[in-house]
Amino acid sequence: MSKKWNMIVDVAKCENCHNCFLVTKDEHVSNDFPGYSAPQPLHGHEWIAMRRHERGQAPIVDAHSMPVMCNQCDDAPCIRAGKDGAVYQRDDGIVIIDPVKAKGQKQIVNSCPYKVIYWNDELDLPQKWIFDAHLMDAGWTRTRAEQVCATGALRSLKVSDEEMREIATAEKLDVLLPERKTKPRVYYKNLHLMHKAFVGGTLVRVTDGVEDCQSGVSAELSHNGKVVGAAITDHFGEFKIDGLEPESGSYVLTLTAPGGKSSTHPVHLGISQYLGVFAL
Repeated sequence: MSKKWNMIVDVAKCENCHNCFLVTKDEHVSNDFPGYSAPQPLHGHEWIAMRRHERGQAPIVDAHSMPVMCNQCDDAPCIRAGKDGAVYQRDDGIVIIDPVKAKGQKQIVNSCPYKVIYWNDELDLPQKWIFDAHLMDAGWTRTRAEQVCATGALRSLKVSDEEMREIATAEKLDVLLPERKTKPRVYYKNLHLMHKAFVGGTLVRVTDGVEDCQSGVSAELSHNGKVVGAAITDHFGEFKIDGLEPESGSYVLTLTAPGGKSSTHPVHLGISQYLGVFAL
């Protein structure tokens, strides 16, 4: 069973340092790799692009980043858009834009749903990240992007398709734009941090008119009578229920203190939101 290259990106570990972006520049700017890629221009191209997303309101706010690169798709729109074999997928899963055959074929740029193919005006050529194919062919087992990632957010691995499906299931991995059915080989862990919503709040105990943070309170969120998320307040009295669909309408929040006292509150979910301070 043949083994193919894949990449796993853990959004929770990405620190927005741009090391992966910079090392790709270091590898390709002014460097020509015949058969693999022509030199990348110094400015304008982001072969590994950083996308950023902020959620919530003070005091519960988070900001996350994730690198987006060529997804090495098994059903790649760029392959269909290229003429005369200008774009092809290798047996190991890596998609290559031929630096000779692709000249003048600007339609290849617009074919990518992930917006990670760039046009080189000087060379009259579409270009993208090649999964360090020239280095992998020389015996490397990790891309340079993975090697410089200080937090371990990137993991390149060469496995069979069956093994990759098992890994994706076990680690709860997702892909970008699944509705496009491109069969990408770049998988994302904790992608909900970029695309889903959360609700959060603070629980306090009022004693003799003095408020104190209340830890250990159970927070359950129900939608159409079904519990869809739960959390326990921390030492600051805060809870956060994540992984919710944005703009998904009406919910009911049930708060239950360790002693059994409880209360319910209606929630209308638009985007991620801080629900405020509750007293039990």
